[in-house]
Amino acid sequence: MPQKILIIDDDLLNVKLLKTRLESNHYEVITAANGEEGLQKVVKEKPDAIILDVQMPKMNGYTFMLEFRKLGDVSMIPVIVLTAHGEMQPIFTLKGVRGYIVKPIQFELLFEKLNSLLGPP
Repeated sequence: MPQKILIIDDDLLNVKLLKTRLESNHYEVITAANGEEGLQKVVKEKPDAIILDVQMPKMNGYTFMLEFRKLGDVSMIPVIVLTAHGEMQPIFTLKGVRGYIVKPIQFELLFEKLNSLLGPP
């Protein structure tokens, strides 16, 4: 059974690129366009890991992390933040983010992080 990754990002191009690369590396991928939808998918789908953008409509990545940490068991799912804002890393690390990747997407680094968190797909 493939490991399930939830991508939470409002940029459709990023989502498509991530989804294609993850699926070609044997991950199952589900997506959400904002933090609100992401919280619903976390509870419903219980992914193995989450890739989270910071700037999104309705609920941004930081607010998502605050609400996500209140969800009990699923709040232990590892989160990797993928953002253009490198200066926010210390804030997200305090909220329990397990990986932080600054855009443009470095897939080698992303797969290293996923492997270290989940083991190989």
